Amino acid sequence: MHTVVERELELGLVVSPERTIPVPARLTYRTDDPYAVHVTFHVGSDSPVHWTFARELLVEGVFRPSGEGDVRVWPTKLDGRSLVCMALDSPDGDALLEASAAVVSAWLERTLRIVPPGSESVHLGIDKGLSALLALASRDDAGPNGPWPTEESPEPGV
Repeated sequence: MHTVVERELELGLVVSPERTIPVPARLTYRTDDPYAVHVTFHVGSDSPVHWTFARELLVEGVFRPSGEGDVRVWPTKLDGRSLVCMALDSPDGDALLEASAAVVSAWLERTLRIVPPGSESVHLGIDKGLSALLALASRDDAGPNGPWPTEESPEPGV
């Protein structure tokens, strides 16, 4: 079973230095995808816009400029408010969004309590999957040469 940490919030879409448009959004973190954060933007279209990027990038971006390429995050202050800015670049367009640093930080803190940095791999289930794969490969009914055919033992039914 995995845990989901969600937070509904309002982001500001920066359209000019003097104007932002409110954009309802949802931050989602899932322990079955422990390295990533998911952001869903409800921009008034038929379907929401989804972005997924590294949780580490957002954690770092709360404190200092982080990221390069399609996703960049950095802290700033505007009129005495602490904000986190996210610049998103895609073939469909670019967006500069700002969020309350306190809201983003509180949500991130919840994710970090559930899956501390450095422990993400435990939640991926790689060990369990690898054990299942090895058990499958070593089944007694796989034949004398294991589950893989050789020239001396053609595939069943051949």
